[in-house]
Amino acid sequence: MSFRILVSDKLAREGLERLEGESEIEFDHRPGLPPDELLACIGEYDALIVRSGTKVTEEVIAAGTRLRVIGRAGIGVDNVAVAAATRRGIVVMNTPGGNNVTTAEHAISMALACARHIPAADASLREGQWERSRFTGTEVTGKTFGVVGLGNIGRVVADRAAGLSMKVLAFDPFVTPETKPLEVEMVSLEQLFERSDFISVHVPLTAETHNLIDAKAIEQMRPGVRIINCARGGLIDEAALKDALDSGQVAGAALDVFVDEPPPSDHPLLGLPGVVVTPHLGASTGEAQTNVAIAIAEQVGAFLCRGAISAAVNMPALTSEQREHLGPYLDLGEKLGSLAAQLGATESAGAPVSLEIEYRGEVGDLGTKTVTAAIVRGLLRSILGDDLNYVSAPVIARERGISVQETLSTQSSDYRNRMSVAVQFASGARHQVAGAVFGRKTVRLVKINDFFLEAVPEGFILMLYNRDVPGVVGQVGTLLGKGQVNIAGLELGREGVGERAVSLFHVDDPVPDAVLDQVRELPEVLKAALLRL
Repeated sequence: MSFRILVSDKLAREGLERLEGESEIEFDHRPGLPPDELLACIGEYDALIVRSGTKVTEEVIAAGTRLRVIGRAGIGVDNVAVAAATRRGIVVMNTPGGNNVTTAEHAISMALACARHIPAADASLREGQWERSRFTGTEVTGKTFGVVGLGNIGRVVADRAAGLSMKVLAFDPFVTPETKPLEVEMVSLEQLFERSDFISVHVPLTAETHNLIDAKAIEQMRPGVRIINCARGGLIDEAALKDALDSGQVAGAALDVFVDEPPPSDHPLLGLPGVVVTPHLGASTGEAQTNVAIAIAEQVGAFLCRGAISAAVNMPALTSEQREHLGPYLDLGEKLGSLAAQLGATESAGAPVSLEIEYRGEVGDLGTKTVTAAIVRGLLRSILGDDLNYVSAPVIARERGISVQETLSTQSSDYRNRMSVAVQFASGARHQVAGAVFGRKTVRLVKINDFFLEAVPEGFILMLYNRDVPGVVGQVGTLLGKGQVNIAGLELGREGVGERAVSLFHVDDPVPDAVLDQVRELPEVLKAALLRL
């Protein structure tokens, strides 16, 4: 039996040689394949290997009737419709760690180029000008460098900035003082904005980080700040950045990524002085290209030929038999971890410092290691994004000082197969959630802190803590109706008659902020938050 692989972006020769070494594999290397041609031919292939150039949309995945695996040579998978691939049972793999140093070095290079006007000065001299006074720059020594996100790349950036004799500040809600790099001062995001001369962002693009640096954030920054983005387009509001550059609030910007790539020729940031731009070169060194090419070729080959799963962002390292039995527990575990994280975020509880998991029922016999990894992934995913996988999640938790304790309980329970997740946060807050598995595939949320209930852990959920009095559900329903938000379901739990209650409104779409504010103003509502599972 042979397998066919399409490589639709340029891949280093060393990676192609790995594919050639697999006797069961045939591959076509077609870099720069237009989207319509990709859509037309993808049905002929068992695997697709891409870099950042190919957009693996839901349409592509639907047309890939033979697809079993998608390999991304690099860490970011925002150009892959991971959810659609998961629904189709397609494994999505990436290569975490292959280009950390390269991307970090590019960010530092961009900061220096911005500080000294190197690209503009180079262009001026080549045009026959000698304008020394026009390109007076600023020293970086002694300046304050703010790093947003202390993941693998952010840590290297912080280290390099410290090596330039800069004062390094960092914001990362999942890094505790005990696990931070030695020469970094951990601060809040607002403090980082207020104190930094240079700000470099190193977080994934998620719903929480989209437009992380917007007009409001820029207003908090000190005049003359310089902003660097070598992570993902969409982290910075480009229109707000343009206005701030025009006003002088921001002295310069260095951008390797854009919302739309390539950006249009009339993009307002491209013509501004003080802006340094590169065409998504963060991972573009020979060493990084070779590393990720070899890694993804070996991973995809091993999966097709030997069934091995490694560095998958949507599946654990499991055999097909194990996956069949553990599937509902993995799904429930990730949702419980995510729910606990969101409960902490609603009260700004800070970084998680400990995680306690209690297993009851057959999951203890099936093996809890992978389920625990799923819970940890759910807990950290809201900040670290979809790049986090079942392999890396436990490692990152250890690096960040999050203690993880598992308990297999034989005590009797209302539910035969039950998982309980308790998270302690840096602020001292503690949240506990529990879920159960019924039959082979049905999962339910059965406890939120002190409240017992049975809820489907899926989609958008408006969660209320409220007083248990008549009329609350009706008032909330009226507000949602006026806001054009459709209610799909409702679950309730309470401490006792007339005491505190929890209400979960399943809604088809996100609740607008204005409507959420109206709900919070209801006299019987103690707290309201929009969750997504």
